[in-house]
Amino acid sequence: MSGELRLLLRSELGALAKLHAQCFPVDPWTVRDFMELLAIRGASGHLATSPDTGIVAFILDLIGPDDAEILTIGVAPGARRRGLARALIADLSKRARQRGARRVLLEVAADNKAAISLYSSVGFILLGERPGYYKSPSGRADALIFGLSLSREVDHP
Repeated sequence: MSGELRLLLRSELGALAKLHAQCFPVDPWTVRDFMELLAIRGASGHLATSPDTGIVAFILDLIGPDDAEILTIGVAPGARRRGLARALIADLSKRARQRGARRVLLEVAADNKAAISLYSSVGFILLGERPGYYKSPSGRADALIFGLSLSREVDHP
């Protein structure tokens, strides 16, 4: 991974909403959605940036006393398969472990094979599913619920 991992700034919410729409065109989040989410205690946003193109990846998470949750994560289409999501997950895992969380949870659309492969490769395991949870081009997609124990470090390049 090249570039910098850093905290999201409020002034970047417009750019974040545009990137989220590129990553999730069926159901993109708005600036207002991000503002409401970040107002929740324990929520934060972190970015991977490039000096050439600005924001190239993001993660919004919520760290509680026992669990952390990935609320959304995405990588710009032209920056995928470079270890950015893996680095953001490793950073979240470190922050969550430091705050006493024991695991990281997430939900992913069952038809998002690339994301499922990534999550499995860093140690997430399938915990359950929510039928018809996500909007999809074909109507609805199931959400798969994954968990990662924080008893070990997440590998990243």
